[in-house]
Amino acid sequence: MAPEHHPGTGAGRIVLILLAGLFLVAFLLVPLAVVFSEAFAKGGAAYLDALGQPDARAAIGLTLLVAAIAVPLNTVFGLVAAWCIAKFEFPGKSLLTTVIDLPFSVSPVISGMVYVLMFGLQGYFGPFLAAHGIKIVFALPGLILATVFVTFPFVARQLIPLMQQQGTGEEEAAIVLGASGWQVFRRVTLPNIRWGLLYGVLLCNARAMGEFGAVSVVSGHIRGLTDTMPLYIEALYNGYDAVGAFTVASLLAMLALVTLVLKAFLEMNYRDDLTLAAAQVSRH
Repeated sequence: MAPEHHPGTGAGRIVLILLAGLFLVAFLLVPLAVVFSEAFAKGGAAYLDALGQPDARAAIGLTLLVAAIAVPLNTVFGLVAAWCIAKFEFPGKSLLTTVIDLPFSVSPVISGMVYVLMFGLQGYFGPFLAAHGIKIVFALPGLILATVFVTFPFVARQLIPLMQQQGTGEEEAAIVLGASGWQVFRRVTLPNIRWGLLYGVLLCNARAMGEFGAVSVVSGHIRGLTDTMPLYIEALYNGYDAVGAFTVASLLAMLALVTLVLKAFLEMNYRDDLTLAAAQVSRH
């Protein structure tokens, strides 16, 4: 009898590994190396000088500020939405789940345009806001709204399948023993989902800092005021300041590397808690 040939053994496996490694090098490592090589093309002094520019500092600060506001908001929303959907039955539950997935289906540019149509000077609420001196579009509130919209599914979509898998047995037992709703959430639910929650927050933060499409529409591209790091990179590159553009891009690349390291750590150490949630998110 001829020996059996398995698709994952021998030469076939080696070829697949080599192809995967080649793809990784060509599409991930080489572009990353180019970013850092271009950032330091004129030496460390030019790199530090590019980061020391007032507009660069303003873009970095604005990006951190937007993320510092949007990520906690989405974390609270994700916790509340996941707890409601996974632990309770109520009318409109399927609709709420669908709405949470909406930013995965809508282009970020379209979502930014919606805020312009709503809060711009020619929008539905524009005249009212202008009459009361409230500025949303082309200002910080617009950037926060756009960022919250494009990032709010990440935490919820990590937690919903995880909490559904865990069921309600422990919470019901705690209630029988006399625990209040807050005590159940703080002492039972939250410890069981802490790693999934951290995983979702990491992804949410990375998307918030790297978002371009939605914030590009609502920012107005005002240097030093409404340009986040991705928008500032585009402005520098269009202005033929390659070193400055790649210098700021290297900061975003460092953020991506840190996120990947933390993501890999969580996946290696808490795989059972994260596998179901990651599989659910990958389908949306």
